[in-house]
Amino acid sequence: MRKTLCFLAVLLLCSTLSAQLIFDEQIEIPAGYVSEEFVMPPSPLSAQVLFIGGVDMVQAPATYGNPAGPTPAKEWHDFIGFTPDQTGQSLGWVSVNHEMIFRDDRLGDGGGMTVFRVDRNADGSLEVVDQTLADGRSGKFFGVDFVNTVGETGMNCGGITSLADGRIWTAEEWFRSSNASINNGVFRSPGSTSWFPQAPGSPENQGVRDTADFVVSSDLPGWDGRVLKKYENFNWMVEIDPREAVAIRKQYNWGRQPFEGGVVDRSNKIVYLGPDATPGFFGMFVAATPGDFSKGTLFAYKHDKPGYNWVPIWEDGFELNHKDLAVEKGATMFNRIEWVAMDGLNNVYFTETGRDNPGSRWADENAAGAVHHPYHLQRAQSLGLSSPNDPAYPDYYGRIWKYDPVLDEVSVYLEGGPFFADSPDEASYPDVHLSNPDGLNVMKIDGRDYLVICEDLNGTSFGRVPAGVSNRTCEMFLLDLGIQNPTLNDLVRLAAVPLGAELTGAQPTPDGKSLLVNSQHPSSVNPFPYNHSLTIAINGFDKLTAANISNYNPLDELGVQEEGESAEAFQIYPNPTTRMVYLSRTSDVAIYDAAGQRVTVKRNANHVDVSQLTPCTYFLQNDEGEILKLSVH
Repeated sequence: MRKTLCFLAVLLLCSTLSAQLIFDEQIEIPAGYVSEEFVMPPSPLSAQVLFIGGVDMVQAPATYGNPAGPTPAKEWHDFIGFTPDQTGQSLGWVSVNHEMIFRDDRLGDGGGMTVFRVDRNADGSLEVVDQTLADGRSGKFFGVDFVNTVGETGMNCGGITSLADGRIWTAEEWFRSSNASINNGVFRSPGSTSWFPQAPGSPENQGVRDTADFVVSSDLPGWDGRVLKKYENFNWMVEIDPREAVAIRKQYNWGRQPFEGGVVDRSNKIVYLGPDATPGFFGMFVAATPGDFSKGTLFAYKHDKPGYNWVPIWEDGFELNHKDLAVEKGATMFNRIEWVAMDGLNNVYFTETGRDNPGSRWADENAAGAVHHPYHLQRAQSLGLSSPNDPAYPDYYGRIWKYDPVLDEVSVYLEGGPFFADSPDEASYPDVHLSNPDGLNVMKIDGRDYLVICEDLNGTSFGRVPAGVSNRTCEMFLLDLGIQNPTLNDLVRLAAVPLGAELTGAQPTPDGKSLLVNSQHPSSVNPFPYNHSLTIAINGFDKLTAANISNYNPLDELGVQEEGESAEAFQIYPNPTTRMVYLSRTSDVAIYDAAGQRVTVKRNANHVDVSQLTPCTYFLQNDEGEILKLSVH
C-alpha cells in the first residue's frame, strides 16, 4: 500500500457561506515511506529551489588570514528568517541557519548562517538578486561574519524573526560543557555517513579549533570585558544584520541555554524563548524599552506561582547558569521546547517535541525545586505511573502548547499521536500521525491564521512510521487556528521531505504568497539536488484565496446536493435524520458544521451516528470530494 497525503482538504464555510478554501488534490509517497524528492501535491502551489547547500557559492568574509571571496556554502539548513525590505527595492532578506559543527577556513568554525536578498517575479516565483555589502563583498549569497564579531557560533538551529520589525536572531542549540566537546565535535561533515559527533582523533574531527578564552565586547550591562571559556561563548541567541551579513551581538542577557526558537511580539518589548532540553524552561524577556534588548528582565514560566505565572531569573546582570536559577526559582519543566510562534491575537504556541523516556532527565531538577506541569502529572497517573520522573514514563510523540497572555496560562493545544504500542503495518496506518513537532510558525491564508507544523521524528517505533519502515519520513502540516479544540483530524498535510531529511524553516514571506522551508540533512543517495540541504519556496498561496465571492452561491461550486435534487453517484438517507444517516456506498467521510469546523470523521463507513450533534444543517464530504447537505433534526 502507498501512503496517501490528502492536500489541503480544508473546508472553510462561515455561517454566511461567504468564503471558501477547498483543495482535494492528493499526492502519494511510494511504498516504504521513501521518496527521493521533495513531495508536494499537484495544485496551484509550486516548489522552487532557492538555495543549495554545499553547491551554491557564498561570499565569505575575511577569516583566518584568508581574503573575502567565494566558497561553497555550508549545509544542514534549519531556521529561516525573513526581513522585509522597507525601501521597496526588493521583497527582503532571507536568513538560513546551518545546524552543524564544522571547520571552515573561509566561513569560520562551528555553525553558520547564509543570507540572501530576494524579489518577486511577475510569475509569482522568487529571484535571488545581486547585491554589494558595505564590506565590499558582492554576489547573491553571503556567509554571516561571526568570526570577526562575536567569536563564532555552534549548531545554529532555530531562531527568531521579530514580528515587530524583522530583526533576526540565530539560536545556538547544542549545549556544551567543556572546550574538548567543541574541539572534538562534528555533527556532519561533507561525505560523512554519520549524523552525530565523532570521537576524538576521528579523521572527521571538524570542531572549533580555537579554544582560547574569549573576551566579550558588548553593549550589554555587566558583560563588556568579561572573560569566558570558549565553550561558554556558545549557546546563546545571536542577533545578526542580514542586510550586511554580519553578527551584531550575542544576547547574553537572555541566558545561556540550548536555544531552539523564540518570538519577539508586536510591541517589540516581549521575547518568548524555547530551549531544546529536558528539562526545558519556557522563558520570557521583557525589555525595559521597546526595541532595546540591551536592558530588561528575564523570566521563567511557573504555572503555580500565585498572581502571575512568571518568576524573574535575573535583571541586567552577568549569569551563566540559567537552568540552575530556573530550578532554584521552582520553574515549570517541559520535555524539549523547540520553536515558538505567535498568532494575530498574541497567543503564543510552542512545540514540546518529546523524548521517549524523559523521566530520569528531570528527576534531579524536580527534587531541587523545579515543578512538573499538571498535564504531565495527570498523564503519568493515567498511565499507571507515580510521576513523570519514572524511567518508564513515555513521551514518544510530543505536542503543541498554547500560552494565553490574557489568562496567563499554558495548556496543551494539540497532542501528538495517535498512540501505538506497536507500529501498525502500512495497510493499517492512520491517514495522519503527528510525531515530534519541531518547527513552528503562523501563516495567514485567506485572512485566517494557520499554524505551520514541521516534524522531526526522534524514532521509528511506536507508530511514528509503519512497521518495517526505517526511514523517518518527516511531514509538514497546516492547522487552522480558528479551531478551538483541534484534533489530529484537523491537520492538513502540505509536504514531505526526501529520504533522510528533516523539514525545517517554515517562514512565510511578508506578502503571504510564499512559504520558505528547508530540507535538512537528506541522504546522499537521493538524486540531485535532493541529496543536499535545500531552501525551497512554496509559491502560490495567494492563488488559494477566494476573494470577493459573495456574487455567487458557493453551494453551486461545491456541488452540494440541494433539496429536491437527485445525487448521481453518492447519496445519503434518511435526510433529514434524527440519529443515523446511511451512505449509498462505503466511504471515508467528514462532517462539517455551518461555520466550517469539522465535527466528526469516519473511516470506511457505510453509516454515521449523528445523534450527538446539535440539530442543525451540516455538510458531509466523502473521500472523492463530493459534498452533500445534511439536516439533523
